[in-house]
Amino acid sequence: MRLSLAYAPPYDWEAMLGFLAARAVVGMEVVVEGVYSRSIGLNGVHGTVSVWLGTADALEVELDFPDPAAVPEIVVRLRRMFDLDADVALMQAHLANDPLLARLIAERAGLRIPGAWDGLELAFRAVLGQQITVVAAIRLAGKLVAQYGAPLVSTVPGLTHVFPEAHVLAAADMAALGMPKSRGRTLSGVAQALLEEPSLFEPNREGGVARLLALHGIGEWTAQYIALRQLRDLDGFPTGDVGLLRALEVLKGQRPNARELSLRAEAWRPYRGYAAQLLWTSLSRAD
Repeated sequence: MRLSLAYAPPYDWEAMLGFLAARAVVGMEVVVEGVYSRSIGLNGVHGTVSVWLGTADALEVELDFPDPAAVPEIVVRLRRMFDLDADVALMQAHLANDPLLARLIAERAGLRIPGAWDGLELAFRAVLGQQITVVAAIRLAGKLVAQYGAPLVSTVPGLTHVFPEAHVLAAADMAALGMPKSRGRTLSGVAQALLEEPSLFEPNREGGVARLLALHGIGEWTAQYIALRQLRDLDGFPTGDVGLLRALEVLKGQRPNARELSLRAEAWRPYRGYAAQLLWTSLSRAD
């Protein structure tokens, strides 16, 4: 099935694709020649989706999924994942009051906040990434998917598994992945929490960060990161994030501390998340 998902221009597909490519999990995601493809699971049914930039202010989608009734939900998830409904002009007008952000906006006018296909998957990615590099976290995620994910028969080369379901992860032996026991307990606990509260990662739900912080091993950084990318809280802001501090150091020539960053970010409310994405993207370009 082919779909077109419209957006209000501009749209920085290069930045979105770069973000996804840098975090693509082997067996579950591939990026080839400007096309992002991944395996998807919904209500126990599995398939694949490929997304690329179209020519008429739309992302083009090729969907291979055996349940046609699921298409509306898949479209909702894809629009959220690729941030297609963002009021970019409104956010830019507010954030451009900060001269530093105004410069970044001018460089990447169509920047969007990458979302997630699934809340549990994003939460696991965030926890796996605690205190290690992106590359190391993606490697661990690949081991997780290969060991516990359902095998997938796909026409897209490289897509071999679907991200594991919550009941599988809640019972899994995370020690087999070679991570600290405390982190394994956190992952198992997150999966169990979702089984007990299916709306745990539901977007735009009030009090989402507080519910995440109540989980074992989920601190402020992880909760805010999940809030930004899955709960779609545009004010989600992982204060003290090393990447944000580093980005300001590169841009200003002086590294702030976490408190200084937090104080500066107060002026960015209620779009601190978009400001964070601008800063992260500027750092990737600087590197």
